[in-house]
Amino acid sequence: MCSSDLIMVFILISLFLASGLNPGVEFFRRRGMSRGASVATIFASVVIFFILFTVIIAPPIVRQTTQLIDNAPQLIDQLTNSKTISNLNDHYGIVDTIQREISKITADGKILVTTFGGVLGVGKTILSGVFAGLTVLILTLYFLVSLPNVIDFGLKMVPATRRPRIAALTNGIINQIGAFVGSQLTVSLLASIVLAIAAAVIGLPSPVALGLIVFIVALIPMVGHYIGAAVTTIVGLTQSLPQGLIMLAFYILYQQVENYVIAPKIMGTQLKIPGVVTIIAAMIGTSLLGFIGAVLAVPVAAAIILILQEVVIPRSEAN
Repeated sequence: MCSSDLIMVFILISLFLASGLNPGVEFFRRRGMSRGASVATIFASVVIFFILFTVIIAPPIVRQTTQLIDNAPQLIDQLTNSKTISNLNDHYGIVDTIQREISKITADGKILVTTFGGVLGVGKTILSGVFAGLTVLILTLYFLVSLPNVIDFGLKMVPATRRPRIAALTNGIINQIGAFVGSQLTVSLLASIVLAIAAAVIGLPSPVALGLIVFIVALIPMVGHYIGAAVTTIVGLTQSLPQGLIMLAFYILYQQVENYVIAPKIMGTQLKIPGVVTIIAAMIGTSLLGFIGAVLAVPVAAAIILILQEVVIPRSEAN
C-alpha cells in the first residue's frame, strides 16, 4: 500500500472513530461539561482501558505461548493416537510436517525473528505499528475536538435555504455512526462475557484475560472472531487436546449464533436497519475495500437508508 493510500486509511479510521466517540462527548456536554473537558474524559477513559488491557493481557500471553511451545511435542503425540488423524498422516504427512516445523521453532528461536526480516525487521514492524497507532490517535483527537467546526465549515458551502435540512441529515449520519460503534461494543462485550464463562467452565487459565482479548478482536469486523478463535483454541491446547477442540467447537457455534441472531438483532435495534442489510453490507464492504470497507459498510448503509427515508422517498411521494 502506497503512502497516499495509507494516509487516506488513517484519515478514514480517525473520522470514523471520532464520529463513534462523539455521542460519549455529547453525553458529558449535556451534563454541563465543556467540549474540551468532555473530549479529555472520553479519551482518558479509552487510554486507561488500553493500558489496563496491556497490563492484564501481556503476562498470560507470554506464559501461554511458552507453555504451548513446551507442550507441543505432547500435543503432537496425542494427535497421532487418534486413528483418523493417524490415517490422514499416513497418506498426507500432515502431523509429520507440523512436527518438523515445531522442531525448527523450538530448536532455533531465531526463526521467530527472521520471519519478520531479522532484528531490524522486527524493530521496523514495531515502530511502524506504534507510528500508525499514534497517528490515528492524534487525528482522532483532533477530529473529535473540531468536529462541530468541521461540520459548520462544510455547511457554509451549501445554499442557505438548504442548510437546516443538510445539517439535520449530517447530524443524523453522525448519530448513526455512533449507534454502530455502540452496537459493536455491545456485541463484543457480550461475546467476551460468554467466551470468558466458557473458558472458565472448561478449565482454561486466565479466563478474564481471554475475555478481554475476545472483546478487543471482536471489534474487528469479519476477521476478528477468527483471531479470537485461534487464541482461545491455542490456550486450550496448552492444557490438553480435548480442551482445545471443545473451545474451538464452542467458539464456532457461538459465532454462528452471533452472526445470524445477536448481531442483526442489536444492529437492527440501534441502527434501525434490517438484519440482512447489515450482513450484506459487511460482505460488500469487505469485498470492495477490505478491512476499511468492513468497518465502514454498516454505518454507510444506515446513512444511505436515512437519506432515502428523509429525502428520496418523501420527494417521490410528493410527486
